[in-house]
Amino acid sequence: MMTTLLEQKRALVMYEAYHGLPVSLNANQWSLIEKMTTLLAPFEELTREISSHTATAADVIPSVVALKRFLNKTAETDSGVKTTKSALLEAVNKRFETSFSEQLYYLATILDPRYKDRYFDADLKLVAKNKLEKEVDKMTASATTSARATVGPTPVAEEAEPEEGEPQEKRMRTPSEGHSFLDMFDEILEEKEQDEQATGPTSVQVHGYLSEPTIPRNVSPLQYWQSNMTRFPALAPVARKYLSAPCTSVDSERLFSAASNVVSEKRNRIGTERAEMLLFVKHNIHLLPKPRKVKG
Repeated sequence: MMTTLLEQKRALVMYEAYHGLPVSLNANQWSLIEKMTTLLAPFEELTREISSHTATAADVIPSVVALKRFLNKTAETDSGVKTTKSALLEAVNKRFETSFSEQLYYLATILDPRYKDRYFDADLKLVAKNKLEKEVDKMTASATTSARATVGPTPVAEEAEPEEGEPQEKRMRTPSEGHSFLDMFDEILEEKEQDEQATGPTSVQVHGYLSEPTIPRNVSPLQYWQSNMTRFPALAPVARKYLSAPCTSVDSERLFSAASNVVSEKRNRIGTERAEMLLFVKHNIHLLPKPRKVKG
């Protein structure tokens, strides 16, 4: 609403002057609206990101950490909105206080190659790494037991050597006035370094994965694991499990809205199975490969 008000500022000022309205916004009030819009912009940007169909539970902790850092930054536009900024920071701390202790969130984050453990403090980093190793061992043992029960003993295959990839170039932030919200993600990544030593097969895979640079935030983490599952065979199934959890319920609500187009007053006799199949196709049709054009 405030953004629209600022966009129509010139027209509103001209309308007030032409009609001689008794009440109008002065320069200080317009300046305050601009500062509030700047302060609330990251919240809108973050809401749009986590509401997308590609957002996962891994986006929760990094987004909260980046948002808290942004609110802790001192900017020239803070004059007049410092109290609001402090209140927002307090509300974020209170609302997401328990998110950092939820296993779903910190395991999904550490398994996302865009974030890994770069957004954790020292205590949470240790907890997440130990829990990840236990989860990997648990799923590996379960998969081994199921395989033996199904096909019997299998010969031990030689461990595949890791594929050597080209080192990723360090991402540079583009200079801008003040501190933008997206800069917070890059700042956090640049501050974290890996220096731990690993022992044991599971620890070696976990350490090898965490010691590599993070991938850009616009790259799909699922695509990364599809390409690197041979390098980290024990981690890939765990990543598939935790990265499948959605970040919010927005995508489910979109599906409910789509159901109203499938089952309507004119199609009220459609069976439940048929309606379910139509919704499934509508929601997943973008995953199918596009047909190739045949040249005549």
